[in-house]
Amino acid sequence: MGKAIAFNLLNQDLLLLPQKAIYWQQEKALIAADVHLGKVGHFRKAGIAVPRDMEQNDLAVLSDLIFEHKPEKLIFLGDFFHSYINADWDWFVLWRSQFAKLEIILIRGNHDIIDDGYYQRLNIVLYERLLIGPFLMLHHPLTDEEQAVAEGYSFCGHIHPGISLAGRARQHITLPCFAFGARQAVLPSFGRFTGKVAIRSNKNDRIFAIVKDKVLAID
Repeated sequence: MGKAIAFNLLNQDLLLLPQKAIYWQQEKALIAADVHLGKVGHFRKAGIAVPRDMEQNDLAVLSDLIFEHKPEKLIFLGDFFHSYINADWDWFVLWRSQFAKLEIILIRGNHDIIDDGYYQRLNIVLYERLLIGPFLMLHHPLTDEEQAVAEGYSFCGHIHPGISLAGRARQHITLPCFAFGARQAVLPSFGRFTGKVAIRSNKNDRIFAIVKDKVLAID
Protein backbone atom coordinates (compact mmCIF):
# COMPACT_ATOMS: atom_id res chain seq x y z
CA MET A 1 0.00 0.00 0.00
CA GLY A 2 2.06 2.93 -1.24
CA LYS A 3 5.74 3.55 -0.82
CA ALA A 4 6.96 3.55 2.77
CA ILE A 5 10.45 4.44 4.01
CA ALA A 6 12.46 2.31 6.41
CA PHE A 7 14.12 4.39 9.12
CA ASN A 8 16.42 3.11 11.87
CA LEU A 9 16.33 5.10 15.10
CA LEU A 10 18.20 4.06 18.24
CA ASN A 11 18.64 0.57 16.75
CA GLN A 12 14.89 0.26 16.28
CA ASP A 13 13.41 -0.42 12.85
CA LEU A 14 10.61 1.94 11.91
CA LEU A 15 8.55 1.90 8.74
CA LEU A 16 7.20 5.36 7.91
CA LEU A 17 3.92 4.81 6.13
CA PRO A 18 2.21 7.08 3.59
CA GLN A 19 -1.01 6.56 5.57
CA LYS A 20 0.64 8.86 8.19
CA ALA A 21 1.46 6.16 10.71
CA ILE A 22 4.56 4.25 11.81
CA TYR A 23 5.04 0.52 12.07
CA TRP A 24 7.63 -0.33 14.76
CA GLN A 25 8.95 -3.74 13.85
CA GLN A 26 10.58 -4.81 17.12
CA GLU A 27 7.41 -4.10 19.11
CA LYS A 28 5.04 -5.16 16.33
CA ALA A 29 3.25 -1.89 17.03
CA LEU A 30 1.37 0.50 14.79
CA ILE A 31 1.68 4.12 15.98
CA ALA A 32 -0.60 6.98 14.93
CA ALA A 33 -1.37 10.45 16.26
CA ASP A 34 -4.39 12.73 16.13
CA VAL A 35 -7.02 10.49 14.56
CA HIS A 36 -9.77 12.89 15.71
CA LEU A 37 -12.63 10.44 15.29
CA GLY A 38 -15.91 12.14 16.09
CA LYS A 39 -14.85 15.46 14.59
CA VAL A 40 -17.21 14.97 11.65
CA GLY A 41 -20.14 14.32 13.99
CA HIS A 42 -19.10 17.28 16.14
CA PHE A 43 -19.19 19.66 13.18
CA ARG A 44 -22.37 18.23 11.71
CA LYS A 45 -24.08 18.62 15.09
CA ALA A 46 -23.10 22.29 14.93
CA GLY A 47 -24.81 22.59 11.53
CA ILE A 48 -21.64 22.53 9.42
CA ALA A 49 -21.94 20.33 6.32
CA VAL A 50 -19.23 17.65 6.32
CA PRO A 51 -19.29 14.40 4.29
CA ARG A 52 -20.53 11.56 6.50
CA ASP A 53 -18.08 8.97 5.23
CA MET A 54 -14.86 10.63 6.45
CA GLU A 55 -14.86 8.81 9.79
CA GLN A 56 -15.47 5.44 8.17
CA ASN A 57 -12.64 6.14 5.73
CA ASP A 58 -10.14 6.69 8.55
CA LEU A 59 -11.24 3.45 10.22
CA ALA A 60 -10.97 1.64 6.87
CA VAL A 61 -7.38 2.86 6.52
CA LEU A 62 -6.60 1.55 10.01
CA SER A 63 -8.12 -1.79 9.04
CA ASP A 64 -6.00 -1.98 5.90
CA LEU A 65 -2.83 -1.25 7.89
CA ILE A 66 -3.70 -3.96 10.42
CA PHE A 67 -4.29 -6.54 7.70
CA GLU A 68 -1.06 -5.59 5.95
CA HIS A 69 1.35 -5.32 8.89
CA LYS A 70 -0.38 -7.57 11.45
CA PRO A 71 0.57 -5.52 14.53
CA GLU A 72 0.10 -6.90 18.01
CA LYS A 73 -0.72 -3.48 19.41
CA LEU A 74 -1.93 -0.05 18.34
CA ILE A 75 -0.55 3.03 20.05
CA PHE A 76 -2.51 6.25 19.59
CA LEU A 77 -0.63 9.41 20.59
CA GLY A 78 -3.62 11.38 21.78
CA ASP A 79 -6.64 13.15 20.33
CA PHE A 80 -8.15 9.88 19.26
CA PHE A 81 -11.77 10.96 19.69
CA HIS A 82 -12.28 14.64 19.00
CA SER A 83 -14.84 15.70 21.59
CA TYR A 84 -17.88 14.48 23.49
CA ILE A 85 -19.66 11.28 22.53
CA ASN A 86 -21.65 11.47 19.31
CA ALA A 87 -22.95 9.04 16.68
CA ASP A 88 -19.44 8.54 15.28
CA TRP A 89 -18.54 6.57 18.43
CA ASP A 90 -20.88 3.81 17.26
CA TRP A 91 -18.78 3.36 14.13
CA PHE A 92 -15.70 2.90 16.30
CA VAL A 93 -17.46 0.39 18.58
CA LEU A 94 -18.37 -1.66 15.52
CA TRP A 95 -14.80 -1.39 14.19
CA ARG A 96 -13.35 -2.45 17.56
CA SER A 97 -15.52 -5.58 17.59
CA GLN A 98 -13.70 -6.75 14.46
CA PHE A 99 -10.29 -6.42 16.19
CA ALA A 100 -11.29 -7.34 19.74
CA LYS A 101 -8.04 -9.23 20.47
CA LEU A 102 -5.77 -6.39 19.37
CA GLU A 103 -4.09 -4.48 22.20
CA ILE A 104 -4.90 -0.78 21.98
CA ILE A 105 -3.11 1.91 23.98
CA LEU A 106 -4.25 5.52 24.06
CA ILE A 107 -1.99 8.30 25.29
CA ARG A 108 -4.48 10.88 26.46
CA GLY A 109 -4.59 14.13 24.44
CA ASN A 110 -6.31 17.44 25.07
CA HIS A 111 -9.33 16.39 22.96
CA ASP A 112 -9.71 13.04 24.74
CA ILE A 113 -12.36 14.28 27.15
CA ILE A 114 -14.96 11.50 27.19
CA ASP A 115 -15.30 9.35 30.29
CA ASP A 116 -12.65 6.64 30.71
CA GLY A 117 -15.39 4.05 31.01
CA TYR A 118 -16.14 4.23 27.29
CA TYR A 119 -12.58 3.14 26.53
CA GLN A 120 -12.39 0.60 29.33
CA ARG A 121 -15.49 -1.17 28.02
CA LEU A 122 -13.63 -1.61 24.73
CA ASN A 123 -10.48 -2.89 26.48
CA ILE A 124 -8.46 0.22 25.61
CA VAL A 125 -5.75 1.19 28.11
CA LEU A 126 -5.18 4.89 28.85
CA TYR A 127 -1.94 6.60 29.83
CA GLU A 128 -0.71 10.16 30.21
CA ARG A 129 2.71 9.04 28.92
CA LEU A 130 4.31 5.65 28.41
CA LEU A 131 7.92 4.49 28.09
CA ILE A 132 8.35 1.51 25.75
CA GLY A 133 11.94 0.50 25.06
CA PRO A 134 13.90 3.64 24.14
CA PHE A 135 10.77 5.63 23.22
CA LEU A 136 8.57 7.83 25.38
CA MET A 137 5.02 8.03 24.03
CA LEU A 138 3.34 11.41 24.56
CA HIS A 139 0.73 13.68 23.05
CA HIS A 140 2.12 17.19 23.51
CA PRO A 141 5.66 17.90 22.24
CA LEU A 142 8.29 18.54 24.89
CA THR A 143 10.26 21.75 25.10
CA ASP A 144 14.01 21.62 24.50
CA GLU A 145 14.57 21.75 28.25
CA GLU A 146 12.10 18.91 28.85
CA GLN A 147 13.66 16.82 26.08
CA ALA A 148 17.08 17.15 27.71
CA VAL A 149 15.89 15.41 30.88
CA ALA A 150 13.22 13.08 29.42
CA GLU A 151 13.52 9.38 30.18
CA GLY A 152 13.46 8.41 26.49
CA TYR A 153 13.34 9.68 22.94
CA SER A 154 9.83 11.10 22.68
CA PHE A 155 7.16 10.37 20.08
CA CYS A 156 4.30 12.87 20.03
CA GLY A 157 1.64 14.53 17.91
CA HIS A 158 -0.69 17.44 18.65
CA ILE A 159 0.70 20.03 16.24
CA HIS A 160 -0.18 18.28 12.93
CA PRO A 161 3.23 19.01 11.37
CA GLY A 162 3.71 19.98 7.75
CA ILE A 163 6.63 20.96 5.55
CA SER A 164 6.27 23.96 3.24
CA LEU A 165 7.84 23.55 -0.21
CA ALA A 166 8.23 26.16 -2.94
CA GLY A 167 8.14 25.50 -6.69
CA ARG A 168 9.94 27.25 -9.50
CA ALA A 169 6.89 29.35 -10.40
CA ARG A 170 6.46 30.58 -6.81
CA GLN A 171 3.95 27.87 -5.99
CA HIS A 172 3.81 26.85 -2.37
CA ILE A 173 2.44 23.66 -0.90
CA THR A 174 2.39 22.38 2.67
CA LEU A 175 2.64 18.60 2.98
CA PRO A 176 2.08 16.50 6.10
CA CYS A 177 5.35 15.14 7.43
CA PHE A 178 7.19 13.10 10.01
CA ALA A 179 9.73 15.30 11.82
CA PHE A 180 12.60 13.61 13.67
CA GLY A 181 14.74 15.84 15.85
CA ALA A 182 17.67 14.98 18.09
CA ARG A 183 15.44 13.86 20.99
CA GLN A 184 11.88 13.99 19.68
CA ALA A 185 9.74 12.87 16.76
CA VAL A 186 6.48 14.56 15.80
CA LEU A 187 4.01 12.48 13.81
CA PRO A 188 1.55 13.84 11.23
CA SER A 189 -2.14 13.79 12.04
CA PHE A 190 -3.67 10.52 10.94
CA GLY A 191 -7.21 11.84 10.54
CA ARG A 192 -8.27 13.16 7.16
CA PHE A 193 -10.42 15.88 8.66
CA THR A 194 -7.52 17.78 10.21
CA GLY A 195 -5.25 20.62 9.14
CA LYS A 196 -1.48 20.90 9.14
CA VAL A 197 0.93 23.57 10.30
CA ALA A 198 4.27 24.28 8.65
CA ILE A 199 6.98 23.70 11.24
CA ARG A 200 10.46 25.11 11.62
CA SER A 201 13.17 22.49 11.57
CA ASN A 202 16.78 22.50 12.63
CA LYS A 203 19.61 21.74 10.24
CA ASN A 204 20.13 18.20 11.55
CA ASP A 205 16.45 17.24 11.74
CA ARG A 206 15.22 14.44 9.51
CA ILE A 207 12.02 15.40 7.69
CA PHE A 208 9.90 12.96 5.68
CA ALA A 209 7.05 14.43 3.64
CA ILE A 210 3.97 12.53 2.54
CA VAL A 211 2.95 12.99 -1.09
CA LYS A 212 -0.17 11.04 -2.04
CA ASP A 213 0.91 7.42 -1.56
CA LYS A 214 4.63 8.03 -1.01
CA VAL A 215 6.93 9.06 1.83
CA LEU A 216 9.84 11.20 0.66
CA ALA A 217 12.98 12.21 2.54
CA ILE A 218 13.45 15.98 2.42
CA ASP A 219 17.02 17.29 2.34
